Amino acid sequence: MKKIPYGMSNFRAMREEGYLYVDKTMYIEKIENLNSKYLFFIRPRRFGKSLFLSTLENYYDINNEKDFEKLFGDLYIGKNPTKLKNSYMILKLNFSGLNTENKDQLKESFLLSVKNSINALLGRYEGILGNTEEIREKIDQITDINAVIMTLINEVKKVGKKIYLIIDEYDHFANDIIAMGESGFYREIVRASGFVRDFYETLKIGTESVIDRIFITGISPIMLDDLTSGFNIALNVTIDLSLNEMLGFTEEEVVKILEEVGIEEKENLINNLRELYDGYKFNKNAKTRVYNPDMVLYFLAQYKNTGGYPEYLIDDNVKTDYGRLNRLTMNEENKALLERIIKEEGIVAEIVTKFSFDRMYDEEYFISLLFYMGLLTIKDYKYNILELGIPNYVIKTMYWEYFGRKLKEENNIKYEMLEIAKAIWEMAFEGKIKNFIKFISEKVLKVLSNRDTIKFDEKYIKIILFSYLTMSNIYKPISEKETEGGYIDIYLEKDIRMPDVKYEWLIELKYVKKSDEKYIGEIIEKGKEQLKRYRESMQFKDKQNLKKALVVFIGKGDYKIFEE
Repeated sequence: MKKIPYGMSNFRAMREEGYLYVDKTMYIEKIENLNSKYLFFIRPRRFGKSLFLSTLENYYDINNEKDFEKLFGDLYIGKNPTKLKNSYMILKLNFSGLNTENKDQLKESFLLSVKNSINALLGRYEGILGNTEEIREKIDQITDINAVIMTLINEVKKVGKKIYLIIDEYDHFANDIIAMGESGFYREIVRASGFVRDFYETLKIGTESVIDRIFITGISPIMLDDLTSGFNIALNVTIDLSLNEMLGFTEEEVVKILEEVGIEEKENLINNLRELYDGYKFNKNAKTRVYNPDMVLYFLAQYKNTGGYPEYLIDDNVKTDYGRLNRLTMNEENKALLERIIKEEGIVAEIVTKFSFDRMYDEEYFISLLFYMGLLTIKDYKYNILELGIPNYVIKTMYWEYFGRKLKEENNIKYEMLEIAKAIWEMAFEGKIKNFIKFISEKVLKVLSNRDTIKFDEKYIKIILFSYLTMSNIYKPISEKETEGGYIDIYLEKDIRMPDVKYEWLIELKYVKKSDEKYIGEIIEKGKEQLKRYRESMQFKDKQNLKKALVVFIGKGDYKIFEE
């Protein structure tokens, strides 16, 4: 039985200490066969990038030849090694955690990070380089980043070796600067004679001698275009069809993981995991979707420890990353676009493979950024049109929480948490919906600004309902659930964490403008007939304790409820 490696990204430790390792080593062979030695590959946060880089590091490290069989023997690449195995000195850079307070402090911490990585290389290859103490002393005295890199290049050239350069979190500091809204700061370090651009130009020079291969990862292509003229050698393989499943877990892999970590009840668990964490596709022609690996391991670690479902379905380390949405929606255009995406659960758009900071607030670039962040994925491709959608349920809940939080902040909505919790509890255990709808009407809809009421329609109100329903972890709201009788506006299914919930709900939602109130009788009859058809559909016909309600909102906050 394997241990669950939640939060781990050290390949050697996982292999030596009995942790689960999902074999992705066939992709080492694939990336060697691509049409470039210098690769740029991005995926959302916490998607397995660092572990894959650690795998590359251990495979190519010249010092690991004696451990090759132990580390890789039972894996794909161990049985099918390439000629380049154990043939490089590894230089691994990681640009997370840099000081972005100002340009000078960023440059200083950038230099220190590079020096620390080079010192690690010197320690690892002391037997090859020989005079590592002299090299270290020389580098310690240098204050120019590019001179530091060139010093290392010259020393490696003397011993006739090659470097495999790995860069993790290449864009971390840039994303922090962007999140702070410091556009001038960003341009100063990346454009023209900025030190980041100069650094990459120096790496490009290094490829003429000892830097033989480069693999760069991050979460967005935001710097790629800005660095292009200084570093125009990297091939962006982010949406390469052959690499669609290189990171993330396929469903076949998830089934195998459950076996290896000793978890049973596979069918129900797989169905839940699929709904919660699956759905990612990074090439329009890919046949297979992948699960977010961090979320799956987080869930299974909690499940294994407690014997039940985790209280929270998403790791806070992932959730906090999406606070960046606040910065990306500072302008009204992007805010409106995001609301549209939340309402429609997707959008038709093309994915931009690289873009400059200056364009990141343009509609097509903003949508592409959501794709790279993992907040949208490829849903369908037909008639030469690309449709993007929200990957899975937990990402939907992030959107709903974001929407509810923004609505509350902008309209100064005030209420006691106990009030909403009690209203949802009554729905779940007493089968009464009145107080929940009353809360939405009086505490939310009636206090919205006139600007918000202009947007009113059934979908807008539905997202408001969802944003409050997800607070309780009692229900899993499902929008437009398909039945043979049509599409249910809202199906409130009991949350997997609350199996004791007594009542589930079918809700038909209607919105009537005050000016159209004369048609309300006709609308009510239509809504009742729809609910009757849904209730009689095969999937609900024999379901016990399933309540149904027609909720008609009139104008800004008046309402009528018909339930049974």
